[in-house]
Amino acid sequence: MTSLSRLGSANTYDNALRNLSTRQSALSSLQENLTSGKRVGRASDDPTSAAQAERALTRMSRIATDQRALESQRNSIATAESTLGDVTDALQNFRELVVSAGSATQTAADRKTIAVQLTGLRDQILALANTKDTNGLPLFSALGSALAPFVGPQSSAPDYTFNGLPGQSASSEVAIPFALDGDSAFMHQATRDAVFNATVSTIPAGRQLATDNVTIANAATAASTAALAFASSGGLTDYPSYTIAFTAVDTTTTPGTTTATYSITENPAVSGVIAPVTVSYASNTSIAVTAMPGLALTITGTPAVGDSITVDPSPSIFSVLDDAIRDIGSAANGGAATQAVSQALNNLDIGMGRVSTVRGQAGDLLNRADNITDSQDKRSIQLETDRARAEDLDMVKGISDFQNQQTGYQAALQSYAQVQKLSLFNYIG
Repeated sequence: MTSLSRLGSANTYDNALRNLSTRQSALSSLQENLTSGKRVGRASDDPTSAAQAERALTRMSRIATDQRALESQRNSIATAESTLGDVTDALQNFRELVVSAGSATQTAADRKTIAVQLTGLRDQILALANTKDTNGLPLFSALGSALAPFVGPQSSAPDYTFNGLPGQSASSEVAIPFALDGDSAFMHQATRDAVFNATVSTIPAGRQLATDNVTIANAATAASTAALAFASSGGLTDYPSYTIAFTAVDTTTTPGTTTATYSITENPAVSGVIAPVTVSYASNTSIAVTAMPGLALTITGTPAVGDSITVDPSPSIFSVLDDAIRDIGSAANGGAATQAVSQALNNLDIGMGRVSTVRGQAGDLLNRADNITDSQDKRSIQLETDRARAEDLDMVKGISDFQNQQTGYQAALQSYAQVQKLSLFNYIG
């Protein structure tokens, strides 16, 4: 009876070794994937997925950079908003002192003391307007780059200037401005805000002469005059000042009727010669002054020859504060104090309204920053999902593949061990 036996050969050994090496390499790769938790460890594993993961990581890095910049911008605007709150508090304190100066119990010496207190508050407000952020950049520089946006007081007109470029930087999809428009918050435009200070010359005690607040009677004329004044004075002011001087007053010719003649001087003279005006009105009533281009003013009391009223535009909230300090501190009697207080309160309220408006804009920017952060967070989550889908390993599938590969490798080892026994010497033995 003939028996057959299978004998090992070199080719069989080579095939077995090659199979072992392949299975060992695959097992090592699966083990590396399980250890790192990634399906794509290098670009050669899956070029398409590797490129998708790289793009996602690049965009996530860009978002992180934008978020760091946004946080710095948010901190600057938050500081600016808080600073405007401090300005509002200081202006309110200033207003309360102005009101107290109008009390009939205050003497001239008392009003001088109040003026000193008001000066301290003015200095505090000016310092707040020039506040810088943690990077040393001014909070209210608008579009400019001056380290001190507000300069003053100065001896020449205007007494305070905005050393920058007015305007508010626009927000983008991922950023907000670093600074607010200080020109809009603290500077005035006569034709927009109608902030004028009417100062009455010294009137002896026992005779009253006062004005109401200057108003814009004709916006087109006022704007034209402001443009002429701006050009003629080299851009130093946006509206001229006026002096109303009484040159003749007749209260006897017609009983119960007063006839007054007054002249108006414009500085700088941009509207041409303004002819003297003569008006007749019921005694002890008011005089409507409309000869100032685009402006209107009402005078009450009893004028006399030599009395004058000066109407000046206030180019900034700081000018309003200085006018109040000067007029209250120099008020010789209760009538002058009342006039100063009335003008100051009206102009202060307008200035505080401008500050509040810009503070509201700061709040809008902070809300915008919050919305940008939420949007960027959602985008980061989506990009992380895209990256994970492209390169992360499905752990359940990875463990299953590893176990299957491990079983196959063990079977290959056992098969190789059996093949090693198949030799002629083993058969002969």
